[in-house]
Amino acid sequence: MKRAKIAELKNSLSRYLDHVREGGQVLVMDRDRPVARIVPVEPASEGADDRLDRLERRGLVRKGSGGAPAWLGRRRPARVKGSVLGDLLAERGEAW
Repeated sequence: MKRAKIAELKNSLSRYLDHVREGGQVLVMDRDRPVARIVPVEPASEGADDRLDRLERRGLVRKGSGGAPAWLGRRRPARVKGSVLGDLLAERGEAW
């Protein structure tokens, strides 16, 4: 494991990151006291696209063919008159 003081790490960050990419570790020192450790990232497992492809091959999901249907954008949301809470309490027979 390599050791590097903060100023040295700032000045030679690329060199230390190359060391980490190769599997090494860097211990960051602040006035001869360890404050951090830079370690390689574990490889990611499968991504979302890989998982969807695998599920589609098994027949568990079916990928969509594209965007939303045209009729969906034309519809307007329903308007609610009055207060939903007031109507609910009135239905229960309670005063609001």
